[in-house]
This record gives sequence, structure tokens and C-alpha cells, in this order.
Amino acid sequence: MASSSVHTDIARQRIWTLAWPIILSNISVPLLGLVDTAVVGHLPDSRYLAGVTLGATLFSFLYWGFGFLRMGTTGLTSQAVGRESDGDVRNLLGQSLLMAAGIGALLIVFSSPLIGLGLWLLDGSKVATELAAEYARIRILSAPAVLANYAILGWFLGQQNSRVTLGILVLTNGVNILLDLLFVVGLGMTSDGVAWATVIADYTALTFGLWLVSRQLRVLSGRFLRERLLALAAYAELFQVNANLFVRTLGLLFAMAFFTAQGAAQGDTVLAANAVLMQFIMLTSFALDGFAHATEALVGRSVGRQRWDEFGATVRSAAWFSLATAGLFSLAFVMGGASLIALLTGLPEVRETAASYLPWMVVMPLIAVWSYLLDGVFIGATAIREMRNSIFAGLVAYLPTWWLLEALMAPEHLNHGLWAAFLAFATVRSWVLGGYYLHHRRHHWSAGTRPDAASERGNVP
Repeated sequence: MASSSVHTDIARQRIWTLAWPIILSNISVPLLGLVDTAVVGHLPDSRYLAGVTLGATLFSFLYWGFGFLRMGTTGLTSQAVGRESDGDVRNLLGQSLLMAAGIGALLIVFSSPLIGLGLWLLDGSKVATELAAEYARIRILSAPAVLANYAILGWFLGQQNSRVTLGILVLTNGVNILLDLLFVVGLGMTSDGVAWATVIADYTALTFGLWLVSRQLRVLSGRFLRERLLALAAYAELFQVNANLFVRTLGLLFAMAFFTAQGAAQGDTVLAANAVLMQFIMLTSFALDGFAHATEALVGRSVGRQRWDEFGATVRSAAWFSLATAGLFSLAFVMGGASLIALLTGLPEVRETAASYLPWMVVMPLIAVWSYLLDGVFIGATAIREMRNSIFAGLVAYLPTWWLLEALMAPEHLNHGLWAAFLAFATVRSWVLGGYYLHHRRHHWSAGTRPDAASERGNVP
């Protein structure tokens, strides 16, 4: 009992040490969006702001889709660290960077049809779409740098070094903000200036990241192996993990896009109110993601070491932090939700509409917290098929719930039905992940498990 308590205390300390730089990094991200908006928003024509907003939205979805390069690298690297295999840690970095460079190059080569399709789906005005296309043709040039940065961040996080995340993101956003001001305010550029500022900032961050990598490689034994970097068969595990993560991310993107589209169909006021409330969810995710990312690194290390006592202590400690954080956010939305809405919008009709849906914001963190936490566990254990399946199960609940409520509810209450369907998606996803966790904890992730038992499942080393 005393040993379990000691493990839990150590795990809590490690989780907090890893989580706080990630939380600060997440908070820095919307700051850049605010500066971009403020700089372009003060230009004499609003079409520039519309173009940048449309283009930035396109790249948010595009790059989010390739977030598997961060997550997959974290899970596999943390397990290699647990096995004390410096050679695997080194070669996983090489594989992930080569994969990032290849995907980034393909995005540039096929940029014209990708940009055209993306902007067509976003369905902006003609003028805004033309400016967004110009912005996107510049922004796409940074694709290799953005994806390589994902791999670098995942690699360092897998080694339980989250301060690199904070350093790289602070540098990226700082350079971007300074160049925004220089290009737009100083040199008189418009949306193209904002795009070039982002591209230069991304490559600056990559340069800094590679310098940090070179320092870390000096303390790792072994060397890069040609057969690990150039033989396609050597990428099988990385491809399997990343392919399932990619499908899982596409499912999440679809869920978010479907929610936005159904809200838009109810009118501009409902669309705006939902957008404001989605910021509440984003605020919650900034903190919960920090604990989830910390869980990835520590769970992966425990799996690599086959130390199931550490595994259990990590999950218990992460659950404690995550539930406490979710509870605090729910309480904050109860006590100050209306004030936060007023801070985000000055439009009376949007404020009133958003306030009527505040109860959903109170419930959502307490339900969604489990999917954040368990995503961290499954990424660390590289049990990615389970994450993918949870998304599909969530969608199976989400879409029929919405279609049923859409048919039954009065138009003025329809957005409550949309939020209920979205909550059903989060609830079922959490249930499925919880069920998988209990099953694997009993049969694969426990002290009596044979060292190779998990690998028989095909996706947990």
C-alpha cells in the first residue's frame, strides 16, 4: 500500500512537471490569432481580414489532420525510452522527419487542387476566396517545416522533455508577431504579409528545433541506421500507428465540421453563438491536453519498461489532475459563463443566444475529460485502433441522435438538439475508450501479463 502511494506521488509530480509547459504552450496559440486579426483588422478594407480568416481556417484543418506525426512519434519514442533503446529513439526521429518531409513535399506539389477543394468546401465570398487563395499559396510553402516540427515536438515529449514544446512555440509565435507588424504595419503589405510572416516563423522554429535535436543526439548512444531509414519495411509500425491516428483525426474533423454546418443552417446568430461556446471547449482543452500529453510520455515509458505498477500510478494521477481541472472549468462556466460570453462578443443577440446553451458547457467537460485522458493512455501504449474505433462509435451515436432530434424538435429548440447530439458523441466515445481500457488493463497492462502478451494484439509493443 505504501509502495502504491509512493508511485502515485512520484507520478503526480512527473505529470505536473511535463504538463505545465504544454498548458502554457497551448495558451500561447490563440495569442497569435488575436495579433493576426488585430493587424489585418486595422487595414482599410475588411476583405483582407476575411481572406486571412478563411485561409487560416483552411490550414488549421489541413495541419490538424497530420497531427499524427506528433502523437505517433511520442508514443513510439516513449516506449523506446522505457526499453532504454537509444538506437530506436534516434532512428524513430529520422523516420518521422523523413515522413514529415515527404508529406510536406507532396502537399506543396498538389497544393493547387488541395487549396481549391478546401476553399470550395469553406464556401466564402468570391473576394475573400481569392485573397485566401493568395494567402494559401504562400502558407503551403511551410508545410515541410510545420510537419517536421510536429515530429520534433513528439520526439522530445516522448523523452519527457516538454519544455522544448514551450520554447519552440514561444519562438514561433514571437517571430510571427514581430514579422506581422513589420510586413503589414511597417512595409504596407496585406494578407500576403501575414502569410510570409508565418512561413518564416515556421522555418525559424524548425532551425531552432533541429539545433535542439543535434544537442540531444550527442547524449544518445548508437547511430542512424540506413536500413531503418531507407527500407520501406522498417516503417511498418510507424505507418500502422500513424494511419490509424490519421483516420481517427479525420473522424474528429468530420464531427466538428458537421456540427458547424448544422449550426450554420439555423442562421447566423446560432452559428455565432456556437462559435463563442466552442471557445469554452477550446479553453478546457488547453489544460486537459497538457495532462493528456504528459500521460502519453509516462505511459509509453511504463509500457516500454513493462512496469505496470508505474503504468497504474500514472493513469490514477493523470485522472486526478484531469477530473479536478474539468470540475473547475464546469464550476467556472456556472459562475462566470455569462461574463465570459460578454468578453467574447458584444452583440446582444449573440450573447443572449449563447447564454441559453450554457448548461451544455457545464456538462461537457465532465463527460469529455475521459476521452482526453484515455487518448493520452492509448497514444502512450500505441493502442491506436481503439482510439479510431471510439471515434466511429461516437459518430454512430452522434448522427442518428441529431437526425432523430431534428425531426422531433421545434425549430427554436433545434440547437439544443445539436448540442445533445454532440454530447452523445463525446459520451459514447468516452464509454468505448473506458471499456477498452478496463479490458486491456485486466488482460494486457497488468503485473501478471507476459512481456509479449500485448504485442500479440498487433498494435501495442
